[in-house]
Amino acid sequence: MFLDFVFKKKKIELLYTTEKDAHKYPNVIDDFFEVMAMITAAETIQDLYANKGLHFEKLKGKRGKQGQYSLRLNKQWRLIVIIEQDPQGKYLLIIDIEDYH
Repeated sequence: MFLDFVFKKKKIELLYTTEKDAHKYPNVIDDFFEVMAMITAAETIQDLYANKGLHFEKLKGKRGKQGQYSLRLNKQWRLIVIIEQDPQGKYLLIIDIEDYH
């Protein structure tokens, strides 16, 4: 069984499914799809930690207390997620793509 994910924001879901508004994320769209492919291929959350290139880490401060994590898309952009759980197991709630600079 592979790691599931859902999108919190419709705009990120549309970016993933139809590449709508891809121009709003310059120089990061290919990285976004590459990281989403890694999430899709992962069987567990631990697989994301094991992939050192993702820099999967819990955020600090208020956002960490909200359970937010980041995955590195490139040096400038991060994919923000929360680890959720339902009866089928853990999954990622994809929050947003953020510019870290």
